[in-house]
Amino acid sequence: MDEIKLSFPPESPPLSVIVALSLSASPVTIDSSAATAKLSGASVLLRYVGRSANTVPDFYGCNAFDSSKIDEWVDYASVFSSGSEFENACNRVDKFLESRTFLVGHSLSIADVAIWSALAGTGQRWDSLRKSKKYPSLVRWYNSILNEYSESLSEVLATYAAKKGSGKPVAAPKCKDQQQALKADSQDKGKPEVDLPGAEIGKVRLRFAPEPSGYLHIGHAKAALMNKYFAERYQGELILRFDDTNPAKESNEFVDNLIKDVGTLGIKYEKVTYTSDYFPELMEMAEKLMREGKAYVDDTPKEQMQKERMEGVDSKCRNHSVEENLKLWQEMIKGTERGLQCCVRGKLDMQDPNKAMRDPVYYRCNPMSHHRIGDKYKIYPTYDFACPFVDSLEGITHALRSSEYHDRNAQYFKVQDDMGMQRVQIFEFSRLNLVYTLLSKRKLLWFVNERLVDGWDDPRFPTVQGIVRRGLKIEALIQFILEQGASKNLNLMEWDKIWSINKKIVDPVCPRHTAVIDKRRVLLTLTNGPDEPFVRLIPKHKKFEGAGEKATTFTKSIWIEGADASAISVDEEVTLMDWGNAIVKEISKDDEGNVTALSGVLNLQGSVKTTKLKLTWLPNTNELVNLTLTEFDYLITKKKLEEEEDVSTVVNPVTKKETLALGDSNMKSLQRGDVIQLERKGYFRCDVPFIKSSKPIVLFSIPDGRQQQTIGWLSNHE
Repeated sequence: MDEIKLSFPPESPPLSVIVALSLSASPVTIDSSAATAKLSGASVLLRYVGRSANTVPDFYGCNAFDSSKIDEWVDYASVFSSGSEFENACNRVDKFLESRTFLVGHSLSIADVAIWSALAGTGQRWDSLRKSKKYPSLVRWYNSILNEYSESLSEVLATYAAKKGSGKPVAAPKCKDQQQALKADSQDKGKPEVDLPGAEIGKVRLRFAPEPSGYLHIGHAKAALMNKYFAERYQGELILRFDDTNPAKESNEFVDNLIKDVGTLGIKYEKVTYTSDYFPELMEMAEKLMREGKAYVDDTPKEQMQKERMEGVDSKCRNHSVEENLKLWQEMIKGTERGLQCCVRGKLDMQDPNKAMRDPVYYRCNPMSHHRIGDKYKIYPTYDFACPFVDSLEGITHALRSSEYHDRNAQYFKVQDDMGMQRVQIFEFSRLNLVYTLLSKRKLLWFVNERLVDGWDDPRFPTVQGIVRRGLKIEALIQFILEQGASKNLNLMEWDKIWSINKKIVDPVCPRHTAVIDKRRVLLTLTNGPDEPFVRLIPKHKKFEGAGEKATTFTKSIWIEGADASAISVDEEVTLMDWGNAIVKEISKDDEGNVTALSGVLNLQGSVKTTKLKLTWLPNTNELVNLTLTEFDYLITKKKLEEEEDVSTVVNPVTKKETLALGDSNMKSLQRGDVIQLERKGYFRCDVPFIKSSKPIVLFSIPDGRQQQTIGWLSNHE
């Protein structure tokens, strides 16, 4: 890095930049005379140091995704300087660090520098909190960095933060539930908070193996993120494998979107494999088992076979000779009429109390074309046969499975034993279950086929693409899932927890805008208002400078909500947000008693503390934009739908409501995916940005977790 000349006012040193320069041992000249610099702003300079420093590995992340996450934290650091938001910010970062050593990735980055410096810069306020037991994870992280880089940081703190706090390490409090986590970080950094049995650092190999029969949903996301978590904690490998053994359900569309969704979750994998890559080896193994008397071909009709399995009755085909089995096997391979009547079954134990051990099906005949390899095969292995084989063949050390598969674990190990292959350890975790939510891909496909939703990315769907489109930040999803950990308890959870986490992430940074519902909006004329409209720039977020500014036009006539107009009395003083007070002098109504117009006077000297009504408003100009505000309800009316239940009997008749509104002109710059807050209306995600005046901007309402959503609320919500 070239030598930097850093200039700043002596009373406000850019602590994060100085810390970053010190840690990277960058050549720098300090000039506190506030001279002009080529780059200005602490966050800009911090990013420059992060990109330029070669002495600190991955200081600005090791890839574009990590760099983007670092950017979010660098921007967020300014929240700590807001007095009222300081403890909320501490709480958020404390929760985030419960299962992490660093904010992004596995090493120190400028994200850590930004937040650490923001805390250190508050001086005595942070020092006093460090001595309490309020934020144990945050204190652990702060002290860890201070101890690790004490030589550099002590000098910086003594020089530039001496008046604000001593900077001496304070012991992190250790509450009972965090003993193991803190011990792992301080005494044995290679040991994860949740152990994988028999795992060794650097020798763990995991796989995330979705079937490409739908898009990734929140249940799959838990499995994917658990694999990611353990792969990172053990410095191991993660394989993305597509379990593509059922051509009737699978497609390349699903493969492409699963890869996209895994990327959205920030999951890094060593390679992509397909079970279909191993079809030749799987066929050889099936034939080997038949020759060894460990498998047989069965032509028993499906219904009878199911009945015999339930009753523990041996199939009439169980004692076929090897020659008879191999003869029928060839019929299956050719896909003949005789072959279509047959399947291959493992010869396990038909009297085992665990019904999963009662001669499971290994292969079935299916003449359908495969989405990836076409018409090459007429037979396909089942999951019960292919999964243990491919897991062992690929060198998987631990197979993560949800606890719903518990009864099939014995079968999994028996199949591997019969094959003569290395056993793979199974690690179980609980399936994620949410109220009024379908996680069956078959049932989700029914909604798609019936056109009750717009597709797999519909915001009412629990798919990753659907919930992201609804406005959920991936960071919130990850935090929620990691908070559940590896628990094996099956719980039916409410969505409000996820949305509460999401709110804590978006609220400190999302811009504020104004909208007025179009229906029954009322014009308020201010008789002493400005004769000529004027524009003033005001912050989009009063506590987050990074949100930028918006242009607000002040005019003599303004639009307010019809509901607000109906609540106003003659001679009542109200507050016009971001302007000041006004006194309403006249109210006009129609024959039905609806307010049609208001007249009043500005009283900008009035106190906002004395008014009952704080009103949002928009100027009466042709610069306003048309909006469609969209709200959603649950797709089904039953909290938990059992697997055998017919989804068509519990469809919620009203799941989407659109409301027309007017919005401030600044919303023309919104991009798809932007999250904003509409004052007094809540949080929204932009789904369709501004294209032209006649086409409205489409905003999706984002739940905030404060008020639990209930079925049917849209039909009663006008």
